Amino acid sequence: MERIWIYQAAKSFSEGEEARILNKLEAFTDQWKAHKEKLTARVEIRYHLFIIISVDLSQVLPSGCSIDKSVHLLKELESELNISLFDRMQIAYRRGDDIHVVPRATFEQLLATGRINEDTMVFNNLVDNGEDLKTKWEVPFKDSWHARVFA
Repeated sequence: MERIWIYQAAKSFSEGEEARILNKLEAFTDQWKAHKEKLTARVEIRYHLFIIISVDLSQVLPSGCSIDKSVHLLKELESELNISLFDRMQIAYRRGDDIHVVPRATFEQLLATGRINEDTMVFNNLVDNGEDLKTKWEVPFKDSWHARVFA
């Protein structure tokens, strides 16, 4: 079983930003520890927007302090690269092959005008394990928490 954390950017990463993020986070996960024991962790970037960090829970469990260290590093990256990774008021959705990230108010307007509908694919960044990442991360609006919030 994997524990995952998803951090969504407000805009797509450039190639340079993506390389820098991966380099820093891979170096971090290579030495990441909880209670002096190495965590089995990995990092990936999907769609040039989502940083996904995962830890294998069958090995060593992450501790509160170890999780805090990962958050601290992500906040450093935000500052260094002038990006936003913790703004939960930004909502990502897919239209065709393109992924858009918009503020909550804009999302509500798009929903009201029908540009976003029950079949629009949205991203549920609250998923916290590897299985849910595969099956519940990118889902139709009608099957998401978004439908309850924006109903």
